[in-house]
Amino acid sequence: MGLLSDPNRRRALISLLVRLNTPISVVCYLAGVAWFMGLAFEPFTLRTYMSENAMGSTMVEERFPAGERALASGKEFSAHKKKVGGMPVDWLVKTMQDRGLEVFTQRFSRTLPFPDENKERYMVKGTNVYGILRAPRAPRTEALVLSAPCSPGDQNNQAVGLLLGLAQYFRSQIFWAKDIIFLVNEHDLIGMQAWLEGYHHTNTTGRMDWSPLQGRGGSIQAALTLELSTDVITSMDLVLEGLNGQLPNLDLANLFYAFCQKIGILCTIQGKLQRNDWDSVSGYSHSIQTLMMMVMKQASGRPWGDHGLFLRYHIEAATVKGVNSFRQYKTDATTIGRLLEGMYRKLNNLLERLHQSYFFYLLPSLSHFVSIGYYMPAFGLLTVILLLRALDLWVQLSAPPTTTEDGVTDAEPVSSPGVLSVLTPLVISHLTGAALYALPTRFQEIAVEHFPVSETEAVVLTAIAVYTAGLALPHNTHRLLTGEGTEQGWRVLKLVAVLYLAVLLGCTALINFSLGFILALTLVPAAVLVTPHRPKVLTAFTLVILSPACTLLFSVFFFQELQEMPVTFQEGWLLYLSVISQGILDHFLYGSLVFPLIALLVYPCWLLFWNILFWK
Repeated sequence: MGLLSDPNRRRALISLLVRLNTPISVVCYLAGVAWFMGLAFEPFTLRTYMSENAMGSTMVEERFPAGERALASGKEFSAHKKKVGGMPVDWLVKTMQDRGLEVFTQRFSRTLPFPDENKERYMVKGTNVYGILRAPRAPRTEALVLSAPCSPGDQNNQAVGLLLGLAQYFRSQIFWAKDIIFLVNEHDLIGMQAWLEGYHHTNTTGRMDWSPLQGRGGSIQAALTLELSTDVITSMDLVLEGLNGQLPNLDLANLFYAFCQKIGILCTIQGKLQRNDWDSVSGYSHSIQTLMMMVMKQASGRPWGDHGLFLRYHIEAATVKGVNSFRQYKTDATTIGRLLEGMYRKLNNLLERLHQSYFFYLLPSLSHFVSIGYYMPAFGLLTVILLLRALDLWVQLSAPPTTTEDGVTDAEPVSSPGVLSVLTPLVISHLTGAALYALPTRFQEIAVEHFPVSETEAVVLTAIAVYTAGLALPHNTHRLLTGEGTEQGWRVLKLVAVLYLAVLLGCTALINFSLGFILALTLVPAAVLVTPHRPKVLTAFTLVILSPACTLLFSVFFFQELQEMPVTFQEGWLLYLSVISQGILDHFLYGSLVFPLIALLVYPCWLLFWNILFWK
């Protein structure tokens, strides 16, 4: 306190920070990256443990016997699906009723803002079928959900069969204290969103048409989505990443891992097995790849399974996938059924919602996790660079002109910047961001009429065109200014831009750490380096490389490398265009915030630094 309250000491501290600004910034950046890379080193992580007392033991006896019968039901479901060319609603309703469930259906429709070329759909119509197993030993105020999407072709038929088998087996048990809802949703996330909106009487996007639900259970406490696309299952993969980077309570992942260990099922996360040789180079490389894959998925903001939309309603949910990759292991449907039975029996014991464990974490493996208190310092080391740069600019702006011994100033008095010179770039940058957000979907019909492109290509190319047109912003800005910009003007603008970026990254990291950290890796160096006095061509090239668009492009190639599926530049470019269209679709369909965040805030902030580079 004495250091800050004493004016002389405070000035000495500020002078020291300004003088060592560059070396401190370099050290902080390298330390932040090194800290993040060290998160995958096992001695620096915490071992997972069960925090919820009601689920602290796996001492339940799983007796599910009907794995083969469930696979037969899956084949029968597949045959009826091929016969009707879609969801066999009537067959599902009859089958669930035969198993003693209260069965209901829900019709829904959704017209996409532009065609989804990945799944070849534009006007989506479908039906959800769900059956409710009423709790025999409770007032039916709480519920659990087990869902299986009705996927096109031969995908996920086995999951629907196993869901029906579990419904029949659960019906014969008397210890259930919660309603159990068995849901088969059509058109994956769109059908799931329609069902969740109908269940909770909401309409999050305002563009979905669905029929009201005729039957409801209690308040949903937890949910699992099952995906099995093959008869031969070698391992079970856990998918946690939900909409806007949300994650379920860590106890749900701990429960899955505990029962896999008990039953003897090979379990993975991000499709990668756990290794015990953490002290070797290959073991550390495996852990960092797993961690980075989770970071990349979380940063995308898209739900990586049907469970991702449950998290919006504060329902802890995850997707369990059956994987056929490790040929030396095999797991039958009976064992998978016992895994789900054990998990639901433990969830049935809950007296309150899962809340005692972590909601903010990263997983280098299923047995170890990194809590928010461990990974946030890596982000903090990057953002402190922005604060140091802001302090340096503030000192430069507040420093009085130097005088000689005769009392004469060495330089001519510096004119203070006008409000217009700083306000104009801010306004124009954000108007450009608003155009990037609004024009691609509004001008797609005009683009299709005048150019030989599809509607999806028109949306993506319009977005790229608006983004590129923003590079002409400095010239347009200076035409609106009265006179030339002053030397103090660009410093004031950079001070505003640096503080704006610090607040923006901080708020983003609190909601989605992975997205905030990736943006900080590229935008912080851009914010620090840019001045009007650096070589224009080299600095402009560096700024473009560190821009949000190029960050996304590099992330696409990097993610393919992490998946061990490298692509050529041409394949990567097509994948890049697909990622842009999917990001825009995810926003309008499910409410993903990544596209509006980039368009309305991050891109305008980057344009401010671009404007500073060409300051006149």
